[in-house]
Amino acid sequence: MFETFQSRLELTGTLTTVTALRISAGRSSEPIGSDLPVVKDALGSPLIPGASFKGAMRSRLESFLRGVNESFAIDPNELTSSSWQNQIRELKERFKDSDESLTAEILKRKNTDLISHLFGSPWLAGKLQIRDLSVQSNAWFGQYQERDGVAIDRDTETASDGKLYDFQVVPAGTPFEFKAVVENAKEWELGLLMIGLHQFETQQIPLGGGSSRGLGVVELQLDEMIWINPSNPQDLITYLQHLARGELQPYVKSSQEIGALKGQWSTALINKLNQETTDREIHA
Repeated sequence: MFETFQSRLELTGTLTTVTALRISAGRSSEPIGSDLPVVKDALGSPLIPGASFKGAMRSRLESFLRGVNESFAIDPNELTSSSWQNQIRELKERFKDSDESLTAEILKRKNTDLISHLFGSPWLAGKLQIRDLSVQSNAWFGQYQERDGVAIDRDTETASDGKLYDFQVVPAGTPFEFKAVVENAKEWELGLLMIGLHQFETQQIPLGGGSSRGLGVVELQLDEMIWINPSNPQDLITYLQHLARGELQPYVKSSQEIGALKGQWSTALINKLNQETTDREIHA
């Protein structure tokens, strides 16, 4: 799946906290400081792990796909079942001399659901990479906030003994740098990605803990799209020449081109879902 270069999509933008953000690093053992500090980088600035962003988007897209057909996004527990792992071992042995044949055979199996084509699974590499989101350096001055929390006793409806704690949050209005890369994705897979990103653009997917109390609302603004999709070897050679010189401007898409690509990819996704739904009804 990745042996031959086919295409590359690069997306950059800004993810801004609309409400305070709490991505906890776990309970602190320090005698002084917050009981539950947030995740930070080596310099002490807040950090949003790429895995947190990717996981939240995958979860939302899985819920959409299950609404169409449950087999489009299967139970994650099935992905690690012993029977399926045994099948994977047998396939790896059978196709040990051909990675391409192995990948094709895995994609045919029912356990490889649609969501795994883009995000990956225990036996299939994902095509989507989300970099860790670092805070914009010119907008951060160490302004963490501390908030108090309490565990409520359900019987007495009062604070449980010894359950008072405090937790750290990143304040609203904090901008983070966003970068995503997708390689060798099919058009319908890019359509799925566009829907997921649109959920962040419209503040529909919260990040971190405390979402029920209003924490974690974020908004994504995409600033640039670079799309490389060579149709022949000469196009690829031209891209490599630009890449060697650090000149990728010819591949930066205008807002009009971005709109056209999103429409094209979204149409491919709808067609894919309709086709898969029809196929499953026929073989039911």
